[in-house]
Amino acid sequence: MRSVRARAALGATLVVAVALIAAGLAVLLVLRDNLIGQADLQAEVAARDVAGQLATGTAYDDVELDDEEDHPVQVVDEEGRVVIVSKDLRAVTGTGATGVTPVPSASAGATPSPGDDDDGDDGQDDDSSSPDSGEVSSDDPEFSDGTATVDRTTADYRFAAVEATTREGVTLTVYAGAPLAAEQEAVGTVRGAMLTGLPVLLVVVAGVTWLVTRRALRPVEGIRREMAAITASEDLARRVPEPDSRDEIAALARTTNETLTVLEASVERQRRFVADASHELRSPIASLRTQLEVAEAHPELLDLPGAVADTVRLQVLAADLLLLARLDAGEKPGGGTVELGALVREEVSQRTGDRIAVAVEVPEGGAFEVNGSRGQLSRVIGNLLDNAQRHAEGGVAVSVAADGRGVRVEVRDDGAGVPEDERERIFERFVRLDDARSRDDGGAGLGLAIARDVAARHGGTLTVHRAAEGGAAFRLWLPRPA
Repeated sequence: MRSVRARAALGATLVVAVALIAAGLAVLLVLRDNLIGQADLQAEVAARDVAGQLATGTAYDDVELDDEEDHPVQVVDEEGRVVIVSKDLRAVTGTGATGVTPVPSASAGATPSPGDDDDGDDGQDDDSSSPDSGEVSSDDPEFSDGTATVDRTTADYRFAAVEATTREGVTLTVYAGAPLAAEQEAVGTVRGAMLTGLPVLLVVVAGVTWLVTRRALRPVEGIRREMAAITASEDLARRVPEPDSRDEIAALARTTNETLTVLEASVERQRRFVADASHELRSPIASLRTQLEVAEAHPELLDLPGAVADTVRLQVLAADLLLLARLDAGEKPGGGTVELGALVREEVSQRTGDRIAVAVEVPEGGAFEVNGSRGQLSRVIGNLLDNAQRHAEGGVAVSVAADGRGVRVEVRDDGAGVPEDERERIFERFVRLDDARSRDDGGAGLGLAIARDVAARHGGTLTVHRAAEGGAAFRLWLPRPA
């Protein structure tokens, strides 16, 4: 049962089984109620027919009992004595009396039966001496289940009890039965059909569910095999097969391929990063080693300032690489509050060695608070100012202003600017434009990449535009605290 197909088939079979059993029971109950209702109606009609005859004065011996085999009749008086019974009725249960033999007085005529005359006329009295006509109870009859033996055949019956009052004021209870054989046969037939068909239907449901699930999950198996092959070969250029359907499995395949594409790009970027980092590290390390070897052989030729510069450059590059590694690992900025206006003023005040003075434009009394890491945001502003100093001809300016639901910091210079087709490429790692290829002046090409990554980690953006002075304008936007 570890297979999805097996669990799906079992679950579907159980659900269908429960539904069919519930529906079958409901059908049997409804069918039985309908058939019993028909039997009740037949029994009531037969009982009211006999009760009507008794109420109109028909003598006990003259009462017509139609269809005695299907509708056995038993009539009892107020004292529970049987006065009328069907001819072939041998035994009965479920009625008011179990006897099947009329009392002698009623059968022998000791007590006048309804309709008998003392003067021996035709049974019709004149208008002045005729008693009032009897009546049949209009109340709903009482129904009961019982058995009756008619001509040595015992069967189940549904009995209806109807009261009738004769002309002489005698109250009689008429019990008439209707056979339940049709109801029992119909219910038994339906029950047998259900018991026979239910297992077959469940087998069909299980088989169909198994096949449909197997067909539906076939693309998943293809995706699994291809992912296993990709894992074994470490070839991220491969892609899983995408089915032509538009269902969830097709969406899974597309999402998997998109994930592989992003993973391939990430791995490729990491490879380029490692290659570029090793190349950038190789130069200062080789230069520093050369200078130390020369100094060891000829101390008088030691270029101490050059060795210090290479060491500082190597230290800065290592710090940048470590920061990028932490950002790639998903390092979250601190949750403190930073006032960008004060941070910009502080960063500019510490830059005493810049070749061009930086103009600061921060409105007085403004509140420019954002959430984040003070050290990382200071690094961003410093990198943007370093870039502006590198390309400016005579002016660098930094401004802070509110911008919608955030704060905008803009660093401008009056240099040559950034070509429009290069405005995204300059944020890639180890990228330096043609006019900044010099390692002494252009750095390693990591400053802008670090600045954008830090901005993204803080929920902001970093873009480049053309400044009013003609050079580049780098705009850092960060959201205000919620």
